[in-house]
Amino acid sequence: MRVIFQLALRNLKEHKAKTIIISMFIIFGTAIVILGNSFMESVNRGLEKDFRANYTGDLVVSAHAPEGTIMDIFSVNSSSFTGEIVQIPALTDINQVQEILDSTPEIEQKTKMISTQGILFKGDEIDLSAIQDDDSVGLLDIPMFIMFAGEGDTYFDVFGGQHIVEGRALDYTTGENELLIDTRIKESFEKFFKESLNVGDKVLVMGANTNGVVREAVVVGFYTPANEHSAMFQTIYCTPDFARAFADLTYGTLMEEEGEAGVSLSDFSEDDFFGDDDLFGDMISDETDTFENAEVMDYDSILGDTSLRDELNKTDNGAWHFVPAKISDKTKTAQVVAELNKKFDDLGLDAVAMDWEAAGFSYTSSVKGINVLFNVLVIILAIVVFIIIMNTMVVSVMERTSEIGTMRALGAEKKFVRALFHTEALTITVLSALAGTVLSLVFIAIFNSLGIAVDSNMVAKVILGGGEIQFAPTPQIIIATIVVVIIGSLLSNIYPVSSALKITPLKALSKGAD
Repeated sequence: MRVIFQLALRNLKEHKAKTIIISMFIIFGTAIVILGNSFMESVNRGLEKDFRANYTGDLVVSAHAPEGTIMDIFSVNSSSFTGEIVQIPALTDINQVQEILDSTPEIEQKTKMISTQGILFKGDEIDLSAIQDDDSVGLLDIPMFIMFAGEGDTYFDVFGGQHIVEGRALDYTTGENELLIDTRIKESFEKFFKESLNVGDKVLVMGANTNGVVREAVVVGFYTPANEHSAMFQTIYCTPDFARAFADLTYGTLMEEEGEAGVSLSDFSEDDFFGDDDLFGDMISDETDTFENAEVMDYDSILGDTSLRDELNKTDNGAWHFVPAKISDKTKTAQVVAELNKKFDDLGLDAVAMDWEAAGFSYTSSVKGINVLFNVLVIILAIVVFIIIMNTMVVSVMERTSEIGTMRALGAEKKFVRALFHTEALTITVLSALAGTVLSLVFIAIFNSLGIAVDSNMVAKVILGGGEIQFAPTPQIIIATIVVVIIGSLLSNIYPVSSALKITPLKALSKGAD
């Protein structure tokens, strides 16, 4: 083996040009693969760290997603073309769910949460004419937001870290509709509506996924996210009852969904909602049938007894969408999720546990798509590189025909020639792969030290998993890349070696004489 290795080194030195060409392809191929995988690892790590710490926790429990849909903590994603807006369903078995979570030793913290979406504006109506009138304003500038409402005494213990830059945090004891607003929303609002937004202002919120729901609230503070490079869309935190109005978490809606005690809205008549008085009876006097003496009554009197309707439109203060939780050992997330789902199924509960990745599907699916695209590009690159290496080795074999014939004539067996070529390929591949690794690590160290971030473009932040562009090489990435490069190089060497072994000593010597 020592002799073969010495011969391999001698041959590589004698054929410097081809050795350098092959080495360069392997060096840059290795560096590109390591850089690409390190970048995607950084994206995945950044997104996971951000979401686990600030939005989803390690796992989230929700009701089952409506049939044919995918649900996360932001919305229900449906492929239906009916135009119907599918709401996130309430977690009806929440008390039993909490008991199960309390009895699970790995659960460290938990809270309850409502999620919905809205648009912020002032005045009597929302004016979107700025999109047409002002070229500097686009759809992304509309002050739309994700609205999170958590359980007052636990939510910010689990998902704290917001940096309040003006005003104060939410006060759940006032009974008022309060908003804690992301500074990005403040900027969007002021850019779009050309007016200021300040602490203490009363604003209107229109539901983005409900029909015609508008509510008034007061701005109590502005904050920046715990992670300044977060890929998360701009968010408003609000009080639970305020969010329930936009999430259809009213008694009437829940009664229709659950059919509690056999009650449905269809069981009530119009008289139940609007009273049984003649709608126009009190508007016209008994003395005449003309409208000259008509007396317009109070609006409430016209509608009659609307107490039932009012009750059904009240928000259910026990309704929640999700129960996010954090566990003591993050590595056991998959195990805990599986155990919880088994318990839910055994008890027949309308509840399902999902990990942070499923709970943040709207974001993680985008990153997964980029991962798939990158892997396809890497495979194409690898195929091209290995074809070039194989062709270069074939040419090298053809030029070394007389050398191979001489070795065979001197008694070298086929396995000796095969071992020699494989040793040459292995030597050049290992050395070049190591050089490519060093090159990539040097580049990564320099690039990461620059702290480059893309915070101005929200689309880019979602694709990158955050605004900061970083590389996160791991031993697994480096080892896997080197192993794949070595295997690929040896595979690309099979055909040239087979061609070499087909050369007979007589043919090789005669060709060398020519």
